[in-house]
Amino acid sequence: MPGPPVPEKSSTGLDITVAAMLTYVLGWLSGAFFLLVEKNSRFVRFHAWQSVLTFLPIFLALWVLPLWFLFWPFSVVLWLLLMYKAFQGERFKLPVVGDIADRRA
Repeated sequence: MPGPPVPEKSSTGLDITVAAMLTYVLGWLSGAFFLLVEKNSRFVRFHAWQSVLTFLPIFLALWVLPLWFLFWPFSVVLWLLLMYKAFQGERFKLPVVGDIADRRA
């Protein structure tokens, strides 16, 4: 009789939900880091790609646009939401970038 399904493992040694959450902690920087080190988990790589594709443009916009203070609250709420969803084990996809991240993962 087969046992329970083996959960996906992260090559980082971390639980996949913790690793996925950490892809968002420093925005696109932590996403890029996990793209370099994660070799096994499509779940973690999905969140790493989504982090890079979401927060790199936001980071650049905050530096370029004179109205950065309008984007800041939205960015913080989005950042917290994505970390929460990843930690819950959810493959929460944002419009447009979520599909791109899914294909690249």
